[in-house]
Formats: sequence, structure tokens, C-alpha cells
Amino acid sequence: MFLEFYKMNSQPFGVTPDPRFLYLGRSHREALASLYYAVESDRGFVALIAQPGLGKTTLTFQLLEKLQEASRTVFLFQTQCNSMELFQYLLNALGVDATGRDLVSMHNKLNEILCREMLAGRRFVLAIDEAQNLGLEVLETIRLLSNFETAQTKLLQILLIGQPQLARKLASPELEQLQQRISVFASLEPFTPDDTAHYISHRLQVAGYEGAPLFTPAALQIIAEHSQGIPRKINGLCFSALSLGCAMGRRQIDVGTIQEAIADRDVESLQRPAVTRRTGTTPGTSRAVLSVYSPEPKRSFGQWALGAAGAAAIVAMGIGLWTFSPGRVDLAIQESSGIWASIRNTTAFVGDFMTLKSASAPKPSGQIVQTADLPPAETGEPAPLADIVEVRTIVVRPGETLRQIILRTMGEYNDDAIEQVHKLNPAIRDINHIEAGQTIRLSPAIPPVASTGTNEETTPSGENSALGQHE
Repeated sequence: MFLEFYKMNSQPFGVTPDPRFLYLGRSHREALASLYYAVESDRGFVALIAQPGLGKTTLTFQLLEKLQEASRTVFLFQTQCNSMELFQYLLNALGVDATGRDLVSMHNKLNEILCREMLAGRRFVLAIDEAQNLGLEVLETIRLLSNFETAQTKLLQILLIGQPQLARKLASPELEQLQQRISVFASLEPFTPDDTAHYISHRLQVAGYEGAPLFTPAALQIIAEHSQGIPRKINGLCFSALSLGCAMGRRQIDVGTIQEAIADRDVESLQRPAVTRRTGTTPGTSRAVLSVYSPEPKRSFGQWALGAAGAAAIVAMGIGLWTFSPGRVDLAIQESSGIWASIRNTTAFVGDFMTLKSASAPKPSGQIVQTADLPPAETGEPAPLADIVEVRTIVVRPGETLRQIILRTMGEYNDDAIEQVHKLNPAIRDINHIEAGQTIRLSPAIPPVASTGTNEETTPSGENSALGQHE
């Protein structure tokens, strides 16, 4: 739990509509003022319509709290119902057992309660959340509730809260009478980047956080862009970032932590299969079979060198056959002897190198490590030994993130490490989206080979001596 780690006394990014944490952006402030004035003026029907996650329910609770001293309030959220069930929910919320009552009986009981509240000098406010789920018949029933009135005042104030689908229903010809009775239509808009930063700071302060800014300015900018200014998305992303930061012992949430939290919350990546599959047919049959796709391993440097040595041997044999004549036998033998000597030296060097690499290469559990497929230098000489040892190809395991691979392989996760990954893997456009079975080139943090200060010979024996020193 990160509350103790960051020294807070309550959850700053909870999932309940706690009015204590309400932050009034421009549109939220205007909507609250409009709704409060409409109820105080006994306008009958008001509506609050906004996209999901913008804080409609939290704003409604704040409104009901302001009205509670002089009003009796009821909040309903069960909107998957018919007219009979709606009355039952309403009476149950008022403490009346509606079991076995018919619609007329429930109607009379509600009228009795409304008259009693009026005589006590209190208005009655009914808030219906998720009103976009109500059917046309139920909405028409709600309209008829406005008939609870006297010649001077309305006995019932009704607040409809819903998503944009509610506005489309109210615009239908069947609900024109209800639409005409709604005196105020309030709406909410997403936060601006500045509002997002103030919103996060406000919730942290209410939760009891004291100290230096918990989120860096760059991290706040990424939160604003990724959440699109929707408070519910901001809450979820901040909660994930703080949980991750606590697990990693970070006192401040930076860009790297936010990016990893975003990757962990990527629903699209969770939909991708852990192992890519393809369909095919077996030879000689027409029946489709399901086969697991396995990436074809790339040829290692040792295989490439041995292949080159074999090709050189074939060329040498061709030269010998072409030059086989009494006058050229001696010359052919001399030339081929030099070629065969070079081939033997190369083969010996490759064999020694592969033996050394097999003995010194780390073998972590469950991880597939392949020798990097490095092209020869433009000069035709083999690549430097340091480059061959330092570059490795990692096959991504299911559920593994690039950050975890970099930390395990390179020792630390920073901008230099990310830039190095980009250089070695130009095909990866988005480092936050990798898949199981994908190969990634990395350069682990291996101390460089110490210089001996002497000039090594370029013969195969000299190469083996350098390898021994490196080992």
C-alpha cells in the first residue's frame, strides 16, 4: 500500500464519488451553480448530461449535500427497471416496504410522503443516476411525477443524470413533453492540462500529502495527454503510477514510471495472444492443422564463419583442378598450400572462439539467448571481439515488458539505455509495445576488455591469447 510510503492518510485516487475530493473546473463550477439555482427556484425538472468519467455522480453528491439541510433527498441508481420497479426502489429508499403493493397504492403512499415534507417546510429532491438506461415508458412515468404539485409550488424536484444517450432520447418525439418540462440542461467538459495538474494536486492535498511535488511536470503533461482530461482516467493512471513508484522505492513519479503505468493499463495489449498461431496443411493432406509459429533462428557468427571457410575450400579445390598440368603443378601446390593454411587458421580461431563463448555466456532460467547476427565489416575483416560479446539477442517471454528486460540485461533503465535499444532495434517503433516471441537486440553492461599494453600478433595463436586474457 503506497499510503504509508508517501505519508497519506486516505486514498487520493479512489473509485467512490467522495465530495471531499471534488475539484471544480470551469464547467463543473458552472454546472453546480446552475443545478443548485434551478432546484432552489423549484423549477421541477433539471438534467446533467456528460460523457462517462467526467464526475457527474460526484457533482450530484456535492449538490445533494448542499441541499440536505433544507430538503429531503433521494438518490436512485437502479435504472434497469420498469415503472413498477422504479416506484418500489423509490419507496424502499424512503424506508417504506413496497412488497406486495400495486402501482396505485405506491402512488398514493408517495403523495402522502410529499405532502408531509411540504408541511414540514422541506422540499423533496429525487436524483436519478444513469438515466440513459431508462426506457421511454419509464421516462414517461417520471414525467407524470411532476403532477405532484399545488397551485403555488412543486412537491417534487427531479434531477436526471446521464450520458449523451439521454439527450438523444429526450430529443425523440415520444418524450417531447418531458423535454419541455426540463428547465436546465447542464453539461461537463474534460479538464485542460492546467486543470489536470491542479486536480491531482488538490486530491493529494485532501489525502494528507505534504512535501515536494509528487509528480514531475513532464509526468503531469503525459497524464493530461493520455487521460484526455477525464477525471476517472486520471485517477486510474495516478493510482497505477503511485503503486508502481512505491514498489520501486521512488519518492517522485517521473516520465518513466508514468510510461510503464500506461503500458500496464493498455487493454489492447492484453487482447493479443501470448503465442502467435497460424493455420496450415500437412504435406499430402488437405486437412487444416493448427501449428505454433516459431521464429526461424538467425544464423550466428560462428555458423557464418564456418560457412565462409567451407566456401573458400571449394574455391581452392577448383583452382587446383584448373591448374592441374605438368607445367603448373608446382605453382598450384604452392598457392593452394597458402590457401589451406589460411583456412585451417580461420577454422581453428572460430572453434576456439565458440568454445570460449559457450563457456562464458550467462544462461538465465527460462531465457533464450542467441549469438547476435553481425554483418562483416566493410573492410572484409571480422567484427571486433568486444562488439560480438556485448550484443545479444533476447527472445521476449510472455507477459514481459521491455523495461524488465533492460533492467535484467543492462542493469539500469534510463534515457541512454532506451536510446541504445532504439539504435540496435530500428524496427521497433514503440518500445512500450512488445510481444512474446519477439527478438530484441541488447547490449548488456559488460566491463570492457582491459588493455595489456603490448602489441598482439595477428596470427590465430595471437587471437587465442587475447581471448584468454579477456576470459
